[in-house]
Amino acid sequence: MYLKTNILLCLLIIIFCQSVFSQICGEYDSINKTNAMDNQIVNDLPEPVVKYFSYVLPNKEKRISEVYLKHSGFFKTSLKSKWIKIKGEQHFLTKQPEFKWIGRTLMFKAVDQFINGKGSLKVRLFSLFPIVNEQGKHVDEAELLRWLGESVWFPTNLLPSENLKWLAIDSSSAKLTYSYKGLEVYYIVRFNENGEIIQLETERYMEKGRLEKWIGKVAEYKEFNGIKIPTHIEAIWKLNSGDFKYADFYVDTIEYEY
Repeated sequence: MYLKTNILLCLLIIIFCQSVFSQICGEYDSINKTNAMDNQIVNDLPEPVVKYFSYVLPNKEKRISEVYLKHSGFFKTSLKSKWIKIKGEQHFLTKQPEFKWIGRTLMFKAVDQFINGKGSLKVRLFSLFPIVNEQGKHVDEAELLRWLGESVWFPTNLLPSENLKWLAIDSSSAKLTYSYKGLEVYYIVRFNENGEIIQLETERYMEKGRLEKWIGKVAEYKEFNGIKIPTHIEAIWKLNSGDFKYADFYVDTIEYEY
């Protein structure tokens, strides 16, 4: 009787171990299939985009789900104003387009965000007195554009999906489009010979009812956790009166969650 009990116990342990092993193998195969599927998707993209992903994601990283970023730099509030020092903290989500940015100077605190399909910009003087409270569809579009453009800091977010498409233009540029909750935005993306994104161009609302050409220039790529991203970004309005560069930021730290 004792021997039969031991044999039965051993059989149960073997069956349990086989079940766990099969589950682990299945999950591993699933991950591999996901990576292989992404590889196939990438290979079907326009030529400069394929080169870009090969450059920034050489190890075929998993998709990033959250990003925590800190930056420093300079900011201008108007064409005639002087540059002021600014520090910012930003949190991004990727499963749905969301972010929150908090920027601080000696004079003001600004909160820029896109949450649940709605954008807003709020600025307080000395962190106390409200001086800006922008909302509306023009802000929704601007904030969705910001989230999409700043995806160069977490490039798995630029892989094609139901909402995100890449369209061929030529050997050094492609059109990036994104649709979400009735909003449609785009960038003309330019690449250098190394495969780096160096410029994003679009039309944005500078204010309600005023659509202007906007350019983001990105440079100084560095590697973080096996991913290459630009650490210097400049934001420029292309106005009839001339260029208005209003932001000059450097990434200080960045952390990813998968």
